[in-house]
Amino acid sequence: MEAEAEPEQRREAAAVDRPFVLALVCAVLAAVVGWTDLILVVPGWVLPHWVLGGILLLAAAAVRIHRLSRRRPPARAVTGWWWVAFTLPVVVAATGIGLGGLGDVGAEYRVLEPAGPDGCRAVVRENSFLVMGDGSVYAVKGFGFALPVSSWIADDNMRPVAAGRYELEWGERSGVLTLHGREGDPVMPALHGVDCR
Repeated sequence: MEAEAEPEQRREAAAVDRPFVLALVCAVLAAVVGWTDLILVVPGWVLPHWVLGGILLLAAAAVRIHRLSRRRPPARAVTGWWWVAFTLPVVVAATGIGLGGLGDVGAEYRVLEPAGPDGCRAVVRENSFLVMGDGSVYAVKGFGFALPVSSWIADDNMRPVAAGRYELEWGERSGVLTLHGREGDPVMPALHGVDCR
């Protein structure tokens, strides 16, 4: 009997708590995404990095809460440093998400028209604080994830895209976004390439 019990105990000790691993993966992804400038473009929506990180962090919390609500004792592998391994990315993610959300206060995301001939879209993020404005350009084919391909700064809280002071022209494979400032309030740089390749 003892011989049969030993392999069972070894299996339990070596068992991986799959919900815990899933929660850990979600927490690590939330930590990574929370500190990037990644966006997700879906029809009618632009989700910034801090929203995506928040969704992943909520998923990690939901998995952990569901696992704990089952009232089974955790696998022996999920002790000690495993909790540190879970807590660390949660703290990093929460910090990145909080700072990202704070940095996006007042920011506006827009999907520009027209689309390119191959379905490539230009997406811009504009923000202003005190006397400075800034923005970023993303290139997204249809819908999906994107990182900024270019950025600009502008004087006197200028938001050229919101003011309609821009031109978006497409060639066969890529486009050019031209931003126009007001007299004495330049946008630097004014030209931005948009390429989904």
